Amino acid sequence: MLSALKSIETERLFLRPFTERDLEEFYAYASDPEVGPKAGWKPHDSREESWEVLQRFIREKEVWAITERNSGRLIGSVGLHRDEKRSCENVKMLGYVIGRPWWGKGYATEAAKAALRYGFRHMHLKMITIYHYPFNSRSRRVVEKCGFIPEGTLRMGSQLWNGAVYDDVCYSMTREEYFSRYGRF
Repeated sequence: MLSALKSIETERLFLRPFTERDLEEFYAYASDPEVGPKAGWKPHDSREESWEVLQRFIREKEVWAITERNSGRLIGSVGLHRDEKRSCENVKMLGYVIGRPWWGKGYATEAAKAALRYGFRHMHLKMITIYHYPFNSRSRRVVEKCGFIPEGTLRMGSQLWNGAVYDDVCYSMTREEYFSRYGRF
């Protein structure tokens, strides 16, 4: 868990802690049937369900709200979570989601790179992992653009809320690989 979730500015985005005021915009993308399943979670059926998840984001301090810098509009989330597939300390899993109206604009890559930078430069993580389902080509492109190293496919790695079972395509980046790719400063 992040001790204090710091806000991050990028060229086009502002990553900040979630607040209760985010409910309506959060529900708008979290209820979209095209968004959640690609990330492995059920689309939200109600504002109450979104409220519960939002409260967890606020309490656990490991997920940033992704907002457009110019408009201030909430367009998604990015977080560094405990990787349930690994038992090593100081390893986090990167996860992100972008609302459908903002797909294809490079926002997920921009937010993911900001979270990587924060994880390695401020949290001093040893490794950051990431996974996607074989059918999620958009996420695969984000992973590639960030420079993650392919590890392979964990067959039948995830069972979703609806009983569907999918392979997990696995990647990682060590601290050393990050600094080799992006530099020390």
